[in-house]
Amino acid sequence: MAVPNYRGYVFGLVAVYAVLWAVLAIAPHDRHDWLLENVLVLLFGAGMAAWHRHFVFSRISYTLIFLFMCLHAVGSHYTYAEVPYESAWRSLTGHSFNAMLGWERNNFDRLVHFSYGLLLAYPLREIFLRVADARGFWGYFLPLDFTLSTSALYELVEWAAAEFFGGELGVAYLGTQGDIWDAQKDMGCAGMGALIAMLITAGLNLWLQRDFAREWSASLRVKDSRPYGENEIVRMVDERQQTGPR
Repeated sequence: MAVPNYRGYVFGLVAVYAVLWAVLAIAPHDRHDWLLENVLVLLFGAGMAAWHRHFVFSRISYTLIFLFMCLHAVGSHYTYAEVPYESAWRSLTGHSFNAMLGWERNNFDRLVHFSYGLLLAYPLREIFLRVADARGFWGYFLPLDFTLSTSALYELVEWAAAEFFGGELGVAYLGTQGDIWDAQKDMGCAGMGALIAMLITAGLNLWLQRDFAREWSASLRVKDSRPYGENEIVRMVDERQQTGPR
């Protein structure tokens, strides 16, 4: 079997994204909001580039990351509350997309939060499998858990940024559209997306992996019956006293 050309594939995705990002960087709806939205993008891109020497994702993961970043680029250009999918759908079909689904608000932000879980849970699973050596149950639970925890962290960062900048910029960045439960619904969408991604992954592995049940059972088995906490502290203190300071 030929070895996949990861470098060429990744460079291709980066090139396409760079063109899309550059086009959408021209005259965004709100330049200040666009800058805020892209701070994390720049940090993420720098981190991915630096880590690429040590950790190469699968092409599936790179594709999923690419799709999520494209969605974020669109949301950053228009601001999430103003992405004109409704007017675009009306021009194509003559009907209301929101009315068809019973929506009363612009839900592009909910789509992206859902996509955060759906598209990024699998790349996260790769990290947990290959770095933390997670197996069985933990290889599916930890990506879901990480998605929910980082979603909560992002909502806190978003709230803090909105409080700090205030005014129209804070409102645009927060994007609640008057919904007091917006943060909770966003986190719920991300969690649901990650849950679906992990259920699909588990289903495929159940079908293809011969030792699926054995690995799942072994992952839930207690590996060390000794209690930790104060017992571990005493053990480390005794060890330090015997060996002396480092």
